[in-house]
Amino acid sequence: MNTLTVQSNGNGHHNSPEHLDEIAEHPELMLIDTHTAIEESVREILCAVGEDPNRDGLLRTPHRVAKMYGELLEGYTQDLDTIVNNAMFEVEYGEGEMVVVADIEYGSMCEHHMLPFVGKAHVAYIPRDKVIGLSKIPRIVDMFARRLQVQERLTNEIADALVQVIDPVGVMVVVEGQHSCASLRGVEKHGLNMITTAQRGEFRANPGLREEYYRLIGK
Repeated sequence: MNTLTVQSNGNGHHNSPEHLDEIAEHPELMLIDTHTAIEESVREILCAVGEDPNRDGLLRTPHRVAKMYGELLEGYTQDLDTIVNNAMFEVEYGEGEMVVVADIEYGSMCEHHMLPFVGKAHVAYIPRDKVIGLSKIPRIVDMFARRLQVQERLTNEIADALVQVIDPVGVMVVVEGQHSCASLRGVEKHGLNMITTAQRGEFRANPGLREEYYRLIGK
């Protein structure tokens, strides 16, 4: 396996790699370099706030934080086709009837302050020709949630992904979120529940469908 040479500029930072084609062929090399870059940045943050990154309690903190970001932001390494993996099936289903997957727990990170927000997503669609495997909808939610996000965009990305994958008659998504940036800083209000919606196709045109959807998810 080829190795990736990363040049240092002398102060602990690394310049961008010159061989982008090599990264494309071996994406794991970029992951290794990204992990190292995050570790070095965390050490700088610790110094900037007046801490000693070499003291016992913080010695492994940069490594842990880099690993954490790899987990929380793994959505950047995923794509819709791989997540769905052709798990779409032709099933006879009542015309105009909806499929609802409710109470999908998610965790994301606000792109404004890089603080977490968590909550539940409720997803419904009206099949046209095909249905999608049950496990794929939570995975789609997680793929978009595990990126730097705002809740409004997250809600619409979930809806648009289902439209793209199965071309349904309609899609409706409701996302609830509790944001650390509101509870820990700024207004410092706990218990705030932000609700965002995205409607596509028949859900946008038919109030009765929306009422049935809200009844089914208990809202």
